[in-house]
Amino acid sequence: MVDLAVSLNAVRMRIGGVVAPACIALLTPGITGAHVLSASSAAVPSCGWTGEPWVLALMITSLVAYSTGYWRLRKRGSAHARSARLRAIHLAAFAGGWLGLALALFTPLDPLATALFSAHMVQHESMMLIAAPLLVIGRPLGVWIWALPKRARLRLGWLVRTRAFSRFWRALSLPLVAWLLHAMALWAWHAPALFQAALLHQWVHSLQHASFLLTALLFWWTVAGDGARRQTDGHAMLSLFTTMVHTGALGALITLAPGLWYPLYVEPCSALGVDPLHDQQLGGLIMWVPAATAYLVGGLAIAARWLTRRNVPMLTTRHAVIVPRDGTR
Repeated sequence: MVDLAVSLNAVRMRIGGVVAPACIALLTPGITGAHVLSASSAAVPSCGWTGEPWVLALMITSLVAYSTGYWRLRKRGSAHARSARLRAIHLAAFAGGWLGLALALFTPLDPLATALFSAHMVQHESMMLIAAPLLVIGRPLGVWIWALPKRARLRLGWLVRTRAFSRFWRALSLPLVAWLLHAMALWAWHAPALFQAALLHQWVHSLQHASFLLTALLFWWTVAGDGARRQTDGHAMLSLFTTMVHTGALGALITLAPGLWYPLYVEPCSALGVDPLHDQQLGGLIMWVPAATAYLVGGLAIAARWLTRRNVPMLTTRHAVIVPRDGTR
């Protein structure tokens, strides 16, 4: 039995060493399995469960690596109730984000996005407003690294602590930089020329989805991840409220446009009996109202946390017990 346990542990270590690096690819979701339109495509794509096998393998690998890292951290971690509760919250958040990403990429929503602009907007917003923040809260990088063998963890830790990497990451993770990158991705990829190119070409569609998810992960990292600190709550609120404004403005422009921005949807929409302009207006409305509301709710939550933290010292002082010099109460 002892030999069997040792063998199983060795196998688990080898699996962790192989799969954990691949898990980083989750941040550029299989994304590459997205559907595109082509001259040979049917007007209405078959709306079934989809997904490239290797994309599904990456998703499963990421889950196995997180489970391995979580198990090791739990085994090494403190038995304190608060620490256990915090780990459970991270696990639940990662599971929710992973499931949200899987639903966006593998369900009938993916092929339907090539026929309806509104479905495409639901897919994008699910990735950026559901999967991204939950994955960030789940702290996957900090857990995945524990799926690596000890020597690999040490080498990776050394790389992360180098001056060059530290400077690069410090610059990239500034709240203003993260906000700008996310805003640029949203506005650039909704330009008619780029959006229609993504509908026609697989590699462009992959780049579009990767840009949305990666910039969203970076954005939410500055708001709700390790990049969010007590002294940066003001930046987080400003980032969320201004993102609400500019995404709402983009959604309003699409909704109120007198003509079609994306003519490629005319044929598939007509085949489904949907007016293309009405479909475009619905897609813009999804970005205008629900998506903007999500940023608003996030901003209000950060504001409430910030105000609570600021009031703690004041309340403590107000209700402090004054002890006379003679020591009596």
